[in-house]
Amino acid sequence: MRTSSGRLRLKLGHMIAPRQITALDGMVDLPDPNRLVHLQFRRFAGCPVCDLHLHSIAQRHDEIVSARIREVAVFHSGADDLRPFTIELPFAVVADPEKRLYTEFGAETSPRALLNPRAWLPILRGVLRSLGRILRDRQPVTSLRSQGGKLGLPADFLIAEDGRVLACHYGEHIYDQWSVDDLLALSGKIR
Repeated sequence: MRTSSGRLRLKLGHMIAPRQITALDGMVDLPDPNRLVHLQFRRFAGCPVCDLHLHSIAQRHDEIVSARIREVAVFHSGADDLRPFTIELPFAVVADPEKRLYTEFGAETSPRALLNPRAWLPILRGVLRSLGRILRDRQPVTSLRSQGGKLGLPADFLIAEDGRVLACHYGEHIYDQWSVDDLLALSGKIR
């Protein structure tokens, strides 16, 4: 199946070729031979909506680890741009400014990322949370010009130890991704 931009979307059962990808804090095995990998595609460094979502993941990271899942978040920003925004995250963060992984996994960009009314409340909540963090000097101001644009759509993949895609979700707006409850329920059904 192809995306609206012509990219190929992965299907259940697709095999991911083994490789190591560079995260901000070291190398990540994809697939991980010892646990499932939740590979999620986010937007740009400092994206308020992504920050809101990743904060919910960070709060429940111990539950995710207990379920034998490795969390990996991919951004289409450079590593230097990402570091100030992701320093508190307890999981791997990958900089993919050339969008190589985005292309491989069929994650796309669309104006509907911001236009869907279901995204408006999370946008407001994310902006307010980021503004509070900026005022408390806990994060820098997001650049108005972001690498890769501001219209990215999220995508989530659950990848088995052998590289099979066990579950996937392509978002229809910027806050259309798996929650921690969704992730844990999916992993429970698979095991």
